[in-house]
Amino acid sequence: MAVSMNPYLHFDNTSRQAMEFYRSVFGGELSIMTFGDMGAEGPVPPPDGVMHSHLQTPDGFVLMASDGDPDRPIGADPAGVSISVSGDDLARLGGWFGALAEGGVVDVPFEKQMWGDVFGQVTDRFGVRWVVNAASPAA
Repeated sequence: MAVSMNPYLHFDNTSRQAMEFYRSVFGGELSIMTFGDMGAEGPVPPPDGVMHSHLQTPDGFVLMASDGDPDRPIGADPAGVSISVSGDDLARLGGWFGALAEGGVVDVPFEKQMWGDVFGQVTDRFGVRWVVNAASPAA
């Protein structure tokens, strides 16, 4: 039996824009199902609101998201969660970090750290915190 754990993000009516942005950063196939696709006529939830979206990237990442309940606003930094992306391809990870930083806030610059890896932290334009780590080659 195979199992997986994947991030599922909730946004205040910006899920479509966020997921299209993440597809532009990571590539892959994005599917979006709206509340209207499931028969909702609104106004709550709005028919064009995202009920469920799913991004499958060429690297095997899965990211899912939806628009939240308008009566229960989504707060910034939900439960102190970050999404971590790591590997050994410095150029690729650095490119993703730079793309995620566009319109966002760099919390920790993507640079060599005391433990030897190149690491950075960024809060993107949708309020999602990403930590990116490029492992240094073994000596």
